[in-house]
Amino acid sequence: MALLWEARGQMDGASRLKGGTRLSQVAMDEVVDIKKWIVFYPIYINSKKTIAQGRRISASKACENPKYDEIYDCCRHLQLRCAPEKDKAYPRDFMERGRVRVLLKKEDGTLYNPAVATSMYLYFSFSV
Repeated sequence: MALLWEARGQMDGASRLKGGTRLSQVAMDEVVDIKKWIVFYPIYINSKKTIAQGRRISASKACENPKYDEIYDCCRHLQLRCAPEKDKAYPRDFMERGRVRVLLKKEDGTLYNPAVATSMYLYFSFSV
């Protein structure tokens, strides 16, 4: 069974993480535990939502109805390690599917991108 997953991962150019999540920047033999990574739901930067509904930045700087795959592409553009999770739902709004796990720091404590030091800097990097 492991050989099947390894062959499938080599065919599509992505590796598998624990829980079946894919991460294209990780080598095939490396096992990554993403439980401690930052969770980024699209609702955090959705201008159509209120603070009570889960928005974390001001509505004037937020995006209109972002999708998890767009956030994933932007995180990759920022050269951050990230993993999309399309089947995960936001707890306050279970109809909103998808989230992105993001790792900001390397194991030695240095940042992958010095411009993105915290999760709030990450949210504001998506602002319009």
